[in-house]
Amino acid sequence: MANTNPGQEWMKTELGELIEQLQLGELQKRSLRSRWLDQVLWMEAKAGQVQFRYYTLRIMAIVGGVIVPALVGLNFTGPTNEIVRGVTFFLGLAVAISVAVEEFFHYGERWRHYRSTVEVLKSEGWQLFQLSGRYEHQASHEAAYREFADRVEQILSADVSKFITEVVREKSHTDIDAKIRKGEQANNA
Repeated sequence: MANTNPGQEWMKTELGELIEQLQLGELQKRSLRSRWLDQVLWMEAKAGQVQFRYYTLRIMAIVGGVIVPALVGLNFTGPTNEIVRGVTFFLGLAVAISVAVEEFFHYGERWRHYRSTVEVLKSEGWQLFQLSGRYEHQASHEAAYREFADRVEQILSADVSKFITEVVREKSHTDIDAKIRKGEQANNA
């Protein structure tokens, strides 16, 4: 995996070692690493990426939103006034861009989505490792594996469905907005 951080490397190593200790066949262990562990690591990374983007854009909007009115309220004369006006303009522009980018990409919603899905996957894995929760009735990891694999696929399928539904919803809103604008243009012509 490219661009992994030390925490992810630790998680990959630690969970990989736990998988190796389970009383499972090699095919099941390989599937567990390829499907469950890979998804956990990928979603952890995505959650971190979008959280960073969300926080960066929000902090820019908050700090800039506080500074711009303060700069507007300052009363300088001469060249200093022109510099303050320029800084105020560009800072206001940066605030507007930050808010627009976050609104377009929905980084906050994506972060919460990835974080919740990865936590459900991790919980499912811990329950399998410990034969607890839904797997406590199973006598062994081998006996619990089929149910675990089915549950992981259900979680991932629900995740994909939710993501696609959100993308379609966003596209539908964009299409509706475009149709409204076209209708307004036709009425104004």
